[in-house]
Amino acid sequence: MRPWAQIKETHIAVVVLLGDHAFKLKKPVNLGFLDFTTRQARQAICHREVELNRRLAADVYEGVADVRGPDGELCDHLVVMRRMPEERRLSAVLRSGRPVEGHLRQVARMIAGMHGRSRHGPEIDQQGGRQALRSRWSASFDEIRALTDPVLDTEIIGQIERLALRFLDGRAPLFAARIAEGRIIDGHGDLLTEDIFCLQDGPRILDCLEFDDRLRFLDGLDDAAFLAMDLEHLGAPRLAEAFLHWYTEFTDDHAPPSLWHHYVAYRAFVRAKVACLRQQQGGSGAAGEAHRLAELTLRHLQAGTIPLILVGGLPATGKSTLAAALADHLGYTLLSSDRIRKELCAITPEQHTPAPFGEGIYRPERTQRTYHEMLSRAELLLHHGEPVILDASWIDADHRAAAAAVARRTCSDLVALRCTAPPQITAERLTHRSGTTSDADQTIATAMTQTMQPWPEAIEIDTSPTTEPPLDRALAAINLSAPPAPRRFRRPQLEPD
Repeated sequence: MRPWAQIKETHIAVVVLLGDHAFKLKKPVNLGFLDFTTRQARQAICHREVELNRRLAADVYEGVADVRGPDGELCDHLVVMRRMPEERRLSAVLRSGRPVEGHLRQVARMIAGMHGRSRHGPEIDQQGGRQALRSRWSASFDEIRALTDPVLDTEIIGQIERLALRFLDGRAPLFAARIAEGRIIDGHGDLLTEDIFCLQDGPRILDCLEFDDRLRFLDGLDDAAFLAMDLEHLGAPRLAEAFLHWYTEFTDDHAPPSLWHHYVAYRAFVRAKVACLRQQQGGSGAAGEAHRLAELTLRHLQAGTIPLILVGGLPATGKSTLAAALADHLGYTLLSSDRIRKELCAITPEQHTPAPFGEGIYRPERTQRTYHEMLSRAELLLHHGEPVILDASWIDADHRAAAAAVARRTCSDLVALRCTAPPQITAERLTHRSGTTSDADQTIATAMTQTMQPWPEAIEIDTSPTTEPPLDRALAAINLSAPPAPRRFRRPQLEPD
């Protein structure tokens, strides 16, 4: 049975739960980022809260009531709301072990619908841009470092700062594209499982950020990532992943998974900062929560790094097979020099055009153009947050230096893999190969062996059939066999309840 009356308090409001209603009274406080010290300011923010929250819970926010004194004088104002059942909070339903997939799918649809109806404009776009996000990250780092009693280790803060800012610095075209696509919206700004109620006739989503419009002006995916982060923090990473998949499905948003990871990390770090501040104020358990949220932040930033993987080697060493297997396993974009070379010559990939070494479509100028085009495409993808695998021989040190320059310009992690195999195995493969885009034969392979320049920085992958599977060796070599968080969000097999 529901308690008849309760009082709850936050740093900016007092909520009185009485019968079937909740009454929220704003405190007359000035916290710098908000000023409720005048009755007029409290009246305006009450009306603003009702207006904004009716977007997602129209029948919960009933209106604003005046508070009058004994003589009828106007003293203050209250937000009047329907009282929600505590046991139907999404957080409570999760902890109880009851199914929530159907509710979460409805929440995703509701958030997507609100975002689709949201207003747009230059002021909103500015707050959702790369520089604004970078400034918010930097402000959080400054606030945590300014604390007199540090909660988080300086090393983990440094790691988080390096990864977060590096991602942003290399992704200007991605964030510009998000603005051009209209992805920056007037959202909710504070999606938490505590403020979502799973009712029989559908979810109700409460308590959006009303006191500062700029905190609601954000990328829609950033808004959704807040709830995904909270779900994962509560021990439900699979549901967090499912929720983001449903949201992007309903919004037709094809953002790269690296951006998903970045926004989840950002939201986790904001919560970690708040936990640090609560610890300073004597909050019980806040330090442990800050550490858990910082670890969650770091996991997602590590998972969202952008690698540029070079897979090279002489003909028949298995480089193309390995590159394709890596692309399938990791979900990365694969670019092949053989395919691009023939595309530039208006030849289908399957069409064979054998020629002596350095002649025909393999003349040096053609090879130079092929590598230039491949790296140009890779750079565009990397700037947009998409990891790339480049399948080519990479026998020329200048081409490898050009790839390293692309990695630097896009703030990406360069990984070089060089495939090898014993001569008798490559000779047999060259004799019996089929279904390949390569035109190389034994004569070409011999000539390339003589011209291949040293590649000491590459990690050697032996593709001999008697060795450990090349894919496993490659994953281990580039430290991706057991990443700290999913490298790529995959659609889970969940059914609505």
